Amino acid sequence: MNQSDRERFAGVIEAHKALVEQFERRGVESVIAAAEAIVRAIEGGGTVYLCGNGGSAADAQHVAGELVGRFTADRRALPAVALSTDTSILTCIGNDYCFEDVFARQVEALVGKGDVLWAFSTSGASGNVLKAAQLAKARGAVLIAFTGRGDSPLQTMADVCLCAADASTARSQEIHQLAYHIICELVEQRFVGC
Repeated sequence: MNQSDRERFAGVIEAHKALVEQFERRGVESVIAAAEAIVRAIEGGGTVYLCGNGGSAADAQHVAGELVGRFTADRRALPAVALSTDTSILTCIGNDYCFEDVFARQVEALVGKGDVLWAFSTSGASGNVLKAAQLAKARGAVLIAFTGRGDSPLQTMADVCLCAADASTARSQEIHQLAYHIICELVEQRFVGC
């Protein structure tokens, strides 16, 4: 490892630490509000639906796995569906309609009042995520948004938004992961022993 590599490494760590400190100061209300919205939805018989593209799709799947499976404690399975996981549905909608419809069409089929749509978009402007978010809101679902750019269209329409603003998508996603792990733990603790 040369000096340039060491400096790059140190710079990434410092940027991460700065975002964690910012998240610690500003993120608590959003995290608690998101966890409460999810608990209310599940207690009311609703489901948590999640969507995002690329790394955000992986985050959506990660969260769904933690809720349906378990995070750290044994409890009943919690209803969560990542809308990025069914390749037959994604390719059918993408082919028969367009890529912008891949999540909205699923929202139309599945999401209703009392549900949560948890939308991940580091840009806060992904067309397919925005279309799904608009439809979910119109259908009476609560919209949780995880973004990486302030004052984005997704942030504007969200009921609860965690914005990990940074020029680096990777740094934003690192904060998203920390935040959703905390949310999963808070939600899970409400259902242990139920």
